[in-house]
Amino acid sequence: MFNFQSLTFRLIALAIMLIVMAIYLRVLIMLPFAQEITRDKAAAEQLLMASYVARDIDHSIRVRRELMVELGASMPPTLLQQPADLAHWVRDRQRVNPLFDRGLLVLQANGRSILSEYPVVTGRAQFDYAGDDWFQAALRAEGVVISRPQRSQLSGEPTLTMAIALRDASGRAVAVLAGVARLNMAGFLDRLQPTQLGTDKKIRLVSPVDHLFVSVSDPAMVLQATPARGVDPLHDRAMAGYRGTGTTINASGVEELAAIVSVPSTGWFVVAHIPTSEIFDLIHTLAHRSFWKATPTVMFIMIGLLLLLLPSILRPLRDAAHAMREMADGKRELAPLPIPRQDEVGNLVAGFNYLVLRLGEKEAALKASETRLEFMAHHDALTGLYTRSILEDRMQQAFAGARRHGTHFAILFCDLDNFKPINDRLGHAVGDAVLRQVAQRLLLGRRKTDTVARLGGDEFVILLTELSHPGDAARNVAHQLLAALSEPFVIDGHGVTLGASIGIALHSAASNSVSELMAQADHAMYQAKRGGKNGVHFFGNLEDRPI
Repeated sequence: MFNFQSLTFRLIALAIMLIVMAIYLRVLIMLPFAQEITRDKAAAEQLLMASYVARDIDHSIRVRRELMVELGASMPPTLLQQPADLAHWVRDRQRVNPLFDRGLLVLQANGRSILSEYPVVTGRAQFDYAGDDWFQAALRAEGVVISRPQRSQLSGEPTLTMAIALRDASGRAVAVLAGVARLNMAGFLDRLQPTQLGTDKKIRLVSPVDHLFVSVSDPAMVLQATPARGVDPLHDRAMAGYRGTGTTINASGVEELAAIVSVPSTGWFVVAHIPTSEIFDLIHTLAHRSFWKATPTVMFIMIGLLLLLLPSILRPLRDAAHAMREMADGKRELAPLPIPRQDEVGNLVAGFNYLVLRLGEKEAALKASETRLEFMAHHDALTGLYTRSILEDRMQQAFAGARRHGTHFAILFCDLDNFKPINDRLGHAVGDAVLRQVAQRLLLGRRKTDTVARLGGDEFVILLTELSHPGDAARNVAHQLLAALSEPFVIDGHGVTLGASIGIALHSAASNSVSELMAQADHAMYQAKRGGKNGVHFFGNLEDRPI
């Protein structure tokens, strides 16, 4: 059965989780980024389209303005008194440059009648133009004036009028020449109607002074009032003079991306706008497909690859685990394993090898420590001589050997003479150095069967075993020790001389225990001190001899 606790399962689960998270994060992080790029690109396109439309409108206005200036300058004032010639002149000019599809008009200076028009529009001659703003402005202005966009009283179509005053030699306005054009006439503002950048991309032309939509992609909005202030923040900025791009919520509650460009000759501005939902539709579609359709495919491919590759990748790990179990069971010697490759598995094996090395070092250190502790338990820390416990053990063995084999042994209890003044005068460091040298001199000439121990302070005991003539052997050793200790000790430039009082106790039937024999030797040592120090004294009937 599949082991859900295995590393393989965990790696596959981790891979699936990382894939899902990666795709989700990619969508989550890249979507705003892609939206920003798309928005910038769409804004640039909108700005380009608005600029193109604004230049086209401006060109159309300037051409008509220039025509009006040219006509006003070329018309002879005498024609105003010659109706027939005036009619021919107006007709010829209109036919040559038909930029005003609703005709050219020559109005009296009082605006109450038309002196001439072409083409003739039924009912137009009945209107009184004296009260129109553009007519009064033309009388006051030196050049061409443009009317407010408005609907024709006869046809109801949106029109625009351009007018220039005709003046006599004294500069007095004697008539007004006017041209009337439909806003949607061919070659004028009709290009706004079919201009579509997408399914819902539109153009509108706004007159901020008149608060009107001059022309809009939606014909129903032509000459409609612009939104009230506060309804569309970007529109409010445009009315105040802002030109550029931005995102806003329009009057219908739809978020739009808009580009705003001025039409210099009129003070109008062009707005190219598109709903942001249309801009981001493709991105959202791609994100949806990437997450819900691409994710399962990628996961299946990744699971297949992992199932195919993981056994090979993890084989060194399994081999290392098998070898470790054999080492733990004692089937294999604890030793470093070969490193299969320089990767995480190799690092794990290297870590195990380092552990084996450290364990070996610790085991060696432990053995050394045990040896050192064992030595310290049986030897004096300062001199390295045996301690009282070892001495007593060796004496027990000597007693047993004496009872079993009839051998003899003796102990020499040695106490240094005049050692305390050395500590008092030169310090304990010098005293310790003297004791170490004393120990070395006591060991000189000793057999492997002999035991030299320090009881503490300046007291030492020498156990001599397997003696044929214990008295003579003990006396000889004692005199050899006194001679060795009488040699000067040189410590850090200080010359020191010592003596020693040695008490000797020989094994006999009367001394049946270690403590008794030690007490006898100690008593003999004190007898040697009372006898003048630096001498030897036997316990019992034997007497010491001078050195």
